[in-house]
Amino acid sequence: MQFCDDCGSMMKAQGDDWVCSNCGASEGRDRDDEADMVTTEAQTDSEVIETDANAEFEGKPTATDVKCDQCGTQKAWYYIQQTASADEPPTRFFKCTECGNRWRGYN
Repeated sequence: MQFCDDCGSMMKAQGDDWVCSNCGASEGRDRDDEADMVTTEAQTDSEVIETDANAEFEGKPTATDVKCDQCGTQKAWYYIQQTASADEPPTRFFKCTECGNRWRGYN
């Protein structure tokens, strides 16, 4: 994603240029840098959700208002991540403190 230096709005690719969707400013595209960019269409859940079995949930905040579907424990570590547009509430990702089961919680 490229942002306009003049107004800070998101720029869109048009041919060999980035063009600001707000003020119309443009700048040349460096296609070598684009190889490092990841678009949301290309992301998979494994890139958004912490799926590594050895992920460090320990030490993160704990929730007691949840219930693990696998073991029934009512305590889980969690973190919050914005997975949708800014006008949508964030998603909480949980890991059971007893059995390690993982799930999402939507507000």
